[in-house]
Formats: sequence, C-alpha cells, structure tokens
Amino acid sequence: AGLGEFRIRDLNDEINKLLREKGHWEYRIKELGGPDYARIGPKMLDHEGKEVPGNRGYKYFGAAKDLPGVRELFEKEPLPPPRKTRAELMKDIDAEYYGYRDEDDGILEPLEQEHEKKVIAEAVEKWKMEREARLARGEEEEEENIYAVNEEESDEEGGKEREGEEGQQKFIAHVPVPTQQEIEEALVRRKKMELLQKYASETLLAQSEEAKTLLGL
Repeated sequence: AGLGEFRIRDLNDEINKLLREKGHWEYRIKELGGPDYARIGPKMLDHEGKEVPGNRGYKYFGAAKDLPGVRELFEKEPLPPPRKTRAELMKDIDAEYYGYRDEDDGILEPLEQEHEKKVIAEAVEKWKMEREARLARGEEEEEENIYAVNEEESDEEGGKEREGEEGQQKFIAHVPVPTQQEIEEALVRRKKMELLQKYASETLLAQSEEAKTLLGL
C-alpha cells in the first residue's frame, strides 16, 4: 500500500497483462488437443485464501482492491425489503382504512356541522332574495300544497277517502279495499274448493268442470 496509487495501478495492469497472455496459451494448448486448463485449473486466490475479485475480466490484487473507485465496485448492494404478500396486506385493512372512523377523532364532525350551517344559511338567504324579487315584480303566487289530493284523480283510481278529526288533513287510499262481506264470500268459496278437492274423485271433478263449462259458469 506504501507504493502509491499510480505504482499500484501499473503493477496491477502488468499482472492482468500476464494473465491475458496466460489465457491465450491455455486456449492454444486446448486447440492442439491438450487439457483445458481454463476449466480444470485451480482458482486464482489472494493471500487470504479468497478468490481474487474482478470486474469484466479485470482482476484486482493486494492493495489495488483498496484504491479509490475500486472498493465501491465490490460493495454489495443492500437487499430490497421483502414484499408483503396479499394476505399480509389484508391484515392491516380494517374499518378505519375505509374511512368509517373519520369522525371518532372529534375534529371532522364539528367542521361538518359548521359547513352544514353555512350551506343552509346561504340557501335560506338565496330563497329570501328570490322571493323578494318576485314580490317586487308582482309575481308572487300562492305556494302549492304538496299534500293536497285531486278529487278527480282519486275517483278515477277508485280510492276511498277517510276523514279524520276536524281540522286534520284528509288521506285517501289509492288501493281498492274489499268490504267485510266480500272477504267472507271469498273465504266460503275457498273452503268449498278445499272440501271438494279433498273428498271428490277425479271423475267427479272432471264432470263438475264440464257442467260449469256447459252452463257458462
């Protein structure tokens, strides 16, 4: 290491030049039918018994491994953090992940209430301004009663009107409601059919159906 950077680089270049020449001779020996020393030869080790490091075929020996810019070539990059599996990611998903607990911190809810009051006040103010403008133009009309029911429509739909106490709003049933007598007659007919199906034979049932057909019932 005391030889200096330039002298160390020159010596390391000389060693690599000799190694290339050695490789050419080994290749020539193989061409002539001799053994393949590049494959069966011993590994190149340093004085510590470790394989000589290199980059793109160029080897670094001794103090040359500690030269500026050389050490960084052999520093191992840190391994990337292991990626979590889908099952591991799903373990961290709860109601808070989907935003269901946003109001638990006591911060969002007051802000929402304040914004709601502001929006309502703006809507009321806008309605008042429009109402005053209509009054100024003389276009004010009586507000429509959304609960009022047109009597003609209720008659067409067969609705039945029920009057409550005096002063209360009238409600109309838009679905036809059967009377008590109609319900009793339907129950009697149903009971007759059940008894007929239970005690009558198939032949009798067929004759009964045929008779009804002939009589036009």
